[in-house]
Amino acid sequence: MDEFSSSQTDGRRLPPLGALRAFEAAGRRLSFQRAAEELGVTPTAISHQIRQLEEQLGLSLFERKPRKVALTEAGLALLPALTRGFDEMSTAIDALRRKPVRKVATLSATVAFTAKLLAPRAARFRELNPGWDLRLHASDDPVDLAGGEADAAIRYGLGSGGGLTRRPLMTDRFAPVASPRLSLTRPDDLANHALIHFDWRVGAGATVPTWTKWVEAAGLPLADPRAGATFNDETSAILAAAAGQGVALLSLELVAAELGSGVLVQPFGPVLEGWRYDFVFPETAGERPAVLALRRWIEAEFVSGPEVEGHGRRRSDFAVGTGSG
Repeated sequence: MDEFSSSQTDGRRLPPLGALRAFEAAGRRLSFQRAAEELGVTPTAISHQIRQLEEQLGLSLFERKPRKVALTEAGLALLPALTRGFDEMSTAIDALRRKPVRKVATLSATVAFTAKLLAPRAARFRELNPGWDLRLHASDDPVDLAGGEADAAIRYGLGSGGGLTRRPLMTDRFAPVASPRLSLTRPDDLANHALIHFDWRVGAGATVPTWTKWVEAAGLPLADPRAGATFNDETSAILAAAAGQGVALLSLELVAAELGSGVLVQPFGPVLEGWRYDFVFPETAGERPAVLALRRWIEAEFVSGPEVEGHGRRRSDFAVGTGSG
């Protein structure tokens, strides 16, 4: 192992960086004293580093004269390359320091809510929050907000657990929807078409809008309102209905874009009320910048913002103030 091994990387055989810095500063200023002031060390330390460098190179880099030094031919050859190298390193580091750090706000919501209501509105988040990036976390399983899996969430249904602030966003509504190609005009027409269902991921004993409940509300005699095609998620049920595969009992909030564009129609009622969507975040996080950025966006989109791709405005009790819901 030679004297340069401590600085050897990928085939580069270089003396210690400290020695090179000491020589470059002293050579540029032609003064050990001024080099010491620049690097924040003593002139003795500069002299020691340069002496070690000369010993490792087997060359004299300075002619030492009373009260002054001068570069030797070897020193004159080495100095420009080192100065360029240190200048380039300094420029690169300064650029990194000036580069703004991107801030990220993470919002969690169900897969269907994320796909149908949040993704089409994502661009507005950055318009309202310059310097911020949005991360959408789509999951039908609640994330651990206290543990930092997300900054905030849009929760649907029964309570969100303790330690969370809840802001009511909107109440869901369900009604039969189908492709206009099916030409549905009255509830009796359902007997001629397949019913589309999806699995509700809820706790035991929870009451959810189902075809059985809708048939009861409509007073419609259907042989078996549980028959038909069943999907394990709401998004797939929406796609099946849009493809004309049958009639689905769906959230009017989630299919607002399809209803607005005519891809789906709501031919008749009754309309069943579902659960409420809440914007939730940890009680201690109400003033965190990420939470405030998300609240600013959600308020603009779901309370006072313009319609987006067929989504109609909704009455909402969403509030921007602080406190627990």
